[in-house]
Amino acid sequence: MNAKVPYKKKKKRLGRGPSSGHGKTSTKGHKGQLARSGQGKGWFPGFEGGQMPFIRRVPKRGFNSPFRKKYSVINLDQIADTGEDKLTPGKALELRLISRIKDGLKILGEGDLKKAIHVEAHAFSASAKQKIEKAGGKAVVLQSV
Repeated sequence: MNAKVPYKKKKKRLGRGPSSGHGKTSTKGHKGQLARSGQGKGWFPGFEGGQMPFIRRVPKRGFNSPFRKKYSVINLDQIADTGEDKLTPGKALELRLISRIKDGLKILGEGDLKKAIHVEAHAFSASAKQKIEKAGGKAVVLQSV
């Protein structure tokens, strides 16, 4: 009976003498990055083959705090257009005033309110808080996310 055996290539055995064909330099050639032990070519993201990497070519300016809060913002005129009596971050998402709550929701003072609105947010600008309270509404500060 002639059973078919699946093809299996023999593993390349390196450094086993000159007659093996894989002796001495073990198929790595002479010197150079590819001949060295370790990570090999381009082992970190952004490696450009010895060319000055993009991140090092571009000038840096100022200080970027890793702790900075990025708020989703809504202006008072947007709130007034909804016609709602109460606005929360969840309601703002539902009404598509914001696409997502980043580190919180901040209300800014652009525009005016005609009626009293209860607004809950993570931060308010001074003018927004003043205008909400002037219209008879309430500005409630929530704990940060």
